[in-house]
Amino acid sequence: MHAVQAMRAGGPEVLEYREVPDPEPQAGEVLVEVRAAGINFIDTYRRSGVYPMEFPHTVGVEGSGVVRALGEGVTQVAVGDRVAWHNAHGSYAELVCVSADELMRVPDSVGFETAAAIPMQGLTSQYLATGSHRIEPGQTALIHAAAGGVGLILTQFVKHLGGRVIGTVSTPEKAELARAAGADDVFLYGPGVDIAATVRELTGGEGVDVAYDGVGKDTFDASMASLKVRGSMVLFGGASGQVPPFDIQRLNSEGGLFLSRPSLVWFTRTPEELAERSAMVMEGLEQGWLDFRVGTAFPLAQAAEAHRALEGRQTTGKVVLTV
Repeated sequence: MHAVQAMRAGGPEVLEYREVPDPEPQAGEVLVEVRAAGINFIDTYRRSGVYPMEFPHTVGVEGSGVVRALGEGVTQVAVGDRVAWHNAHGSYAELVCVSADELMRVPDSVGFETAAAIPMQGLTSQYLATGSHRIEPGQTALIHAAAGGVGLILTQFVKHLGGRVIGTVSTPEKAELARAAGADDVFLYGPGVDIAATVRELTGGEGVDVAYDGVGKDTFDASMASLKVRGSMVLFGGASGQVPPFDIQRLNSEGGLFLSRPSLVWFTRTPEELAERSAMVMEGLEQGWLDFRVGTAFPLAQAAEAHRALEGRQTTGKVVLTV
């Protein structure tokens, strides 16, 4: 089979499209014919050496395809099933072995490119809106980077569950994307913008029920200041850097607030939980309340070009490789 491997730590130029031996599924694993692979920034971190990895290694963790063979003991799926995954190393390849417990079923109505692109961001959005803080009808959520990969999907989950969305974005173009996804109020953040004051104005001085913050250091204090009494601060990323340690008494003095720092691994701990969360994502795509579009698709052999485009901010929406 062919696969894309990072031969050493470095830029996109270290990626090579190579012929390598076919993998063999071990007990509990499934061999999948890959139809598309999702590209995530974590792939670039592993390729560049920011995250320690052995070299050479086949890049990628997210994808979709068709089950070709079953390892010993696998009963959850059958040969020919359409599946997707978010955590299988070596997904930039024509074949990959995936733990049967980590597979998501893909309905016939969902294309392979979409199925490869949505697992990580879709599952993240689902657990944020239903697990870290359960959105109830009438609640208001502040979503930073509302036009980002998670932001656009999370906005649609909040709206589907009956919530109101106040989104922050960096450009007028992104504001239009956030509004198209259903955000009720959108404003630009940056120098001179008082996020908390703007949120208070939009909520009649009360504040929001929950702040979903994947930006981190640059927005954390403003997010906290935007919460209503007993509001929830959900910090799920640090795009601008990690939040420094702070006095936990702030949660008391600023309104009896709740603070959580979740990640996907803690909300997909069992096959049953993964199945429940992924079912809601796929149902959203089938029923139409979740609108998700792939931004750019590159052939598998052009993975280096895809990484250059992603890191150069030349893409909009999710980038995938097609096999």
